[in-house]
Amino acid sequence: MVIGGKTVAPGQRKRIEIPIARLVTGADLELTLEVLRGSESGPAIWLSGAVHGDEPIGVEIIRQVLDRLEPEDLRGTVVAVPIVNVIGFLSESRYLPDRRDLNRSFPGSKKGSLAARLANIFMREVVQQCQFGIDIHCGSGGRSNFPNVRCDLSDPETRSMAAAFGAPLMVNSRPPTGSLRKAAVRADTRVLLFEGGEAKRFDDFAVRAGVNGILRSLAALGIWDGSPPEATNPVREARKTHWLRANFGGILRPTIELGQIVERGQSIGIITDVSGETRTTVRARAEGMVFGLRLNPLVYRGDAVAHIAELVEP
Repeated sequence: MVIGGKTVAPGQRKRIEIPIARLVTGADLELTLEVLRGSESGPAIWLSGAVHGDEPIGVEIIRQVLDRLEPEDLRGTVVAVPIVNVIGFLSESRYLPDRRDLNRSFPGSKKGSLAARLANIFMREVVQQCQFGIDIHCGSGGRSNFPNVRCDLSDPETRSMAAAFGAPLMVNSRPPTGSLRKAAVRADTRVLLFEGGEAKRFDDFAVRAGVNGILRSLAALGIWDGSPPEATNPVREARKTHWLRANFGGILRPTIELGQIVERGQSIGIITDVSGETRTTVRARAEGMVFGLRLNPLVYRGDAVAHIAELVEP
């Protein structure tokens, strides 16, 4: 396997740094990869974090996964990229300096914007080397996500990988245009998108779910010979989701918790003005699991308050 012009031999673990840009200070910026290649042949999988620069949870999940892996325990290859959006990560920003969302810039181009060029490098050096991928994200815009995987559940191989991951929820979803997942699927790669926690924070529950899920997926794919922890939670499935939005600007006080099952018409939260005199209730439109919840109490009319997964009966 050759990545960034560097050869990774069987049984080898190598750190590879690929030049991606030069800062205005003159310092070079590099995409850092940790590549572990097993002594025996097998499939290759990538793990990516911080595609959005304000999402450090993927960095921690990948760090803990790498602590458990050694080349002698692998059949195949793991390509770990803890920080994809390096510039955004340095400034704790979701975006790149050109104000573009990297996860809407794939597959990119060699001659486009900074975001397009970085996307192109990632596709060429990482995605095209792998048959599988796990992209790690978290909630944005003042929201937190209950641990879940999103993927194409109609594809048997992807579904098997998602079930092995063992997150509390797996959601059948179509990837947005320009996303890493969509570009990778078009390149014939099976991809899981893991979501958990919130931006600029570590969430221990979501970190554990991500680490253990990745290890279970690696074992199920035959890449890792280790013994991952068994999933202790039931794995629920959803094929339809919807957002509940504020119909009144003010102060939000949620009346439910992440992961909770709610009934149609149940109160999700109460929005009041600053004096508490004027209030309105946000209610569930259908039965389902709350897998995204706004934590920032300040809301404007139309802001997303909760994301509801309408569960498929077991």
